[in-house]
Amino acid sequence: ILHTHSTFETEPVSSTEMETRIKRVQEDFQLPWLVFEEEGRVIGYAYATQWKSRAAYAQTIETTVYLQHEVCGKGIGSKLYQQLVDELMTSGYHAILGGIALPNDASVALHEKLGYVKVAQLMEVGYKFDRRVDVGYWELLFK
Repeated sequence: ILHTHSTFETEPVSSTEMETRIKRVQEDFQLPWLVFEEEGRVIGYAYATQWKSRAAYAQTIETTVYLQHEVCGKGIGSKLYQQLVDELMTSGYHAILGGIALPNDASVALHEKLGYVKVAQLMEVGYKFDRRVDVGYWELLFK
């Protein structure tokens, strides 16, 4: 949050707020929230959430993965995200979207490794660290 534009949060999130978010994803939307722990420390998580609230979007969801910076490049993100996608494949969804604050070569590579395809780029929709940030969208369709 404080050192990267990978998330558009601007202030640290309290553990109470994280609990509320996890509960909402799991209970309200019936979607997975996966956590990777190492020696009792959370070092990454991946989850799916509702993309838009209108009924016609019900078969489309958005996925996200976050890792502690020091573990990036060790395959943990790939494992988390692949497990998430595997769980979603059998859940009746048709389209998964992944939004990426750009530039972010590692996240682009991760999404494309799992079969996501870039479908859009929104120009300057974010603002963090005194600069405007583009967001790209990658999509994975289930047949």
